[in-house]
Amino acid sequence: MPPFPILLGRLAALVPLPLAHALGVLLGWAMYALSAAYRRHLRENLAAAGYRDPALRRAAIAEAGKLVAELPAIWLRPRARAAALVRRIEGVELVDAARAAGRPIVFFTPHLGCFEIAARAAAERFPITVLYRAPRLRWLEPLIERGRAGENLRLARADRSGVRELLAALARGEAIGILPDQVPSAGEGEWAEFFGRPAYTMTLAPRLAARPGIVCLLAWGERLPRGAGYVVHVRPMPPAESGESPTRRLNRALEALIRECPAQYLWGYNRYKAPPGAPAR
Repeated sequence: MPPFPILLGRLAALVPLPLAHALGVLLGWAMYALSAAYRRHLRENLAAAGYRDPALRRAAIAEAGKLVAELPAIWLRPRARAAALVRRIEGVELVDAARAAGRPIVFFTPHLGCFEIAARAAAERFPITVLYRAPRLRWLEPLIERGRAGENLRLARADRSGVRELLAALARGEAIGILPDQVPSAGEGEWAEFFGRPAYTMTLAPRLAARPGIVCLLAWGERLPRGAGYVVHVRPMPPAESGESPTRRLNRALEALIRECPAQYLWGYNRYKAPPGAPAR
C-alpha cells in the first residue's frame, strides 16, 4: 500500500489546475502571514533586486502559493496528462540542434515559475538526470521521489554519488538538470554577486557546463493565468564578460531570466544565507 503522503498527493492531483492555483493564492498569503522569516526574506530580496512595487510583491506572494498547490498535478497525474499541461516550448530549436549534433546538455532551471514542469517537458523528448536535495521533512521524501522520477527522468542526490550519476549521463550524451540558485553546502560554492548582493553560489554547475562538448541552456516554465497550463522557455547561456568568474556569469544569466517574469521567482527563498563552515563574504 502506498505511503499516506502519496495517497494524499494523488487526491490533490485530481483537483483541476485552475482550482489548484486559486487555492494556491490563499496558501501563498497564509505562508506570508504565518512566517516572519519568510516575509522578511521576500521583502528584502525583492528590494535588493530593485523591485519595490507593492503590486509585484502581492503577485509574488500569490505565485509562491501556486507553486506549492500545483505540485500534485505535476508529480502524480498520469504522465500524459501532466505533459499535456505544457502548451508550447519556446526555444526548442536550441535543444533540437544540440541533440542532432549528439552533444550532451546541461539545463539550468532556477526557482522561477513551475521549474518541475521544465524537467517533465524534457523527459517527454529524451532522457534527463536531475540533481535534487533530499527534503528536511523526511516523510515528504517518498512523495518527492515518486513524483519526480519516472520514464526518462532520473534523480541524482546532491552528494558525491549524485555527481557521478550526472557525469555518467553526460558521458552517455544525455541531458542533466540543475537548480543553480540553491545554496550549496560549505566547500561546494563561492561568493558571487546576485542582484547586487554576495550569494554563496554552487561551483558544480559552471564546472559541468565548462566540460568540452557540453551545450549549456537556461530553462523555466512560465505559469499561465487562470490555470491555463505552462509555456517552457529555453534560452542560451550568455557569453562570459571580461574578467568575470564562472559563478558570476551563472548568476548574471539567472538575473536576466528572472527579470523576464519577476512575479514568478521564489523571492521568499533565503538565497543569501551563509551555510555553516562557509568562508566569510
